[in-house]
Amino acid sequence: MNDTNSLSHTRWNCKYHIVFAPKYRRRVFYQEKREAIGKILRQLCEWKGVGIVEAEVCPDHIHMLVEIPPKIAVSSFMGYLKGKSSTMLYEQFGELKYKYRSREFWCRGYYVDTAGKNTSRIAEYIKNQLQEDKMGEQMTMSQYGPFTGSK
Repeated sequence: MNDTNSLSHTRWNCKYHIVFAPKYRRRVFYQEKREAIGKILRQLCEWKGVGIVEAEVCPDHIHMLVEIPPKIAVSSFMGYLKGKSSTMLYEQFGELKYKYRSREFWCRGYYVDTAGKNTSRIAEYIKNQLQEDKMGEQMTMSQYGPFTGSK
């Protein structure tokens, strides 16, 4: 398997695991919004020449394993991705403007890590992230009373 890409004078293999979330970690990505943000992120990555290796849209955050060319800084790509996607989401879903004031849909920060030679393990982790989140929610202690320890 050849993981190396090329530009005119460069051979490169730069993969990044990126995680970012909506403001206040709100759970907004259900049904049509989940499909819409997926299409938007794919389109924006295609416009910049960034390859998506694996991605998962969870209800309150997004995981992506992407190949970003070395001519694009990760921070500038994330600014572009978050800025344009919020504008496109507001155009499709006008009601989001009232929950998120003045086009501030995403949290200010994000998580990024280089993949190195662990690309397959990170892709598998991202693929199973939604199921792991659901399993974590099922293990809550809400079935017991907070003071007595019984039902």
